[in-house]
Amino acid sequence: MPTYILGIESSCDDTSASVLCDGKVLSNLVANQEIHKSYGGVVPELASRAHQQNIIPVVNQAISLANIDKNQLNAIAYTRGPGLLGSLLVGSSFSKSLSLGLGIPIIEVNHMQAHLLAHFIEDCGKEKPKFPFIGVTISGGHTQIVLVKDYFDMNIIGETLDDAIGETFDKCGKMIGLPYPAGPIIDKNSMLGDPKKFTFTKPKVADLNFSFSGLKTGFLRFVEKESKSKNDFIKSELNNLCASLQNTIVEILIEKINFAVDKTGVNSVVFGGGVSCNSGIIRKFQDQKNYKTFFPKFEYTTDNAAMIAMVGYLKYLNKDFSNLKEGAKARYKI
Repeated sequence: MPTYILGIESSCDDTSASVLCDGKVLSNLVANQEIHKSYGGVVPELASRAHQQNIIPVVNQAISLANIDKNQLNAIAYTRGPGLLGSLLVGSSFSKSLSLGLGIPIIEVNHMQAHLLAHFIEDCGKEKPKFPFIGVTISGGHTQIVLVKDYFDMNIIGETLDDAIGETFDKCGKMIGLPYPAGPIIDKNSMLGDPKKFTFTKPKVADLNFSFSGLKTGFLRFVEKESKSKNDFIKSELNNLCASLQNTIVEILIEKINFAVDKTGVNSVVFGGGVSCNSGIIRKFQDQKNYKTFFPKFEYTTDNAAMIAMVGYLKYLNKDFSNLKEGAKARYKI
C-alpha cells in the first residue's frame, strides 16, 4: 500500500503544502507574501495574518493536484520550528485540527533538519548523500555546520554568532539601495563585476563558528567613505561591489567548510537552505577536489513543504509520531 504524507510549512513568510507518496513529490505549492518587500524585510504580524488567509486554499490545492482524496492521507507533517512563532502557530494549529478531523497521526518536523534531508526526495538527484556527511544550512535566518551521522542523528559543530549569511546579503544590499530580498540581486550583479576589485573584512572566529557582523559594518563604512568622495560611487561600481561582497562571503564559507572536513575526516558536504542556490557558492564548492558536494534542486532550497513531508515520511516509517500537546517553538535546535 502506498504511503501518502501531507507536509505543511509555515516557519516564516511562505505558506507551503506538499503531498508525497513514498518519497515521491506529487504536489508542492508555495504561496509567497509580496507585502514584505515594501518594508525591506519580513514583518511577523503581517506574515501570520497572511498564513491564516493562505493555508486552507494552499492545502486544498496541494491535495487536489496530487490527485488523491484527503481520506487517503496516512499522516500530516508540519514545521514545529524554528521560525516566527506567530507563523508557526498557524501551521501547527491547522495541522493538529486536520489530523483530528481525519483521524490520522501528526508528525512534528525540525525545519533545519528538513533542509538537509530534502536531498532524499526521489527527484533530488540520482545520487543520494551517504552517511556520515557534513551538512551546511545557509539561509536568511541560519548559518550552521552540522555533523550528520544518520537521518536523525545530527549535531551542530559550528554556527554563526550573530548575523546569518542570507541576512548579511540582504542588509548589505539595502546599504547600496537594492530591494528586499537583495541576495538574488547581488548574485546576478556579481556575474558582471570583478570579485577582486574591493577587499572587505573577514572576521576571525575560533573553531567552526561564523561572524558576519564585522563584514557588514566594514562594508557600510567603506561604501559611506567612498560615496563622500564620489557621488555616483555606488551606481558606477554596483556590479563590482556585489561581486567583491559575494566573493568575501564565499571565501569565509569555504575556509570554514574546509576546516570542518579536515577536522572530522568526513568527505561529503551537503548544502541546504535558500542561500544554497547562490551561483558563486555552487561554482566555488563544485571546484573542490577533496570532498564531494551535494546541492538541492532549486525548488527545495527555499522554504517548502516537500522537505517537511519527506522528513514526515522518514518518521512515519519509524512510527515516530507526535502528540497534540507539543507546541510551536521559535527556537528549536537540531
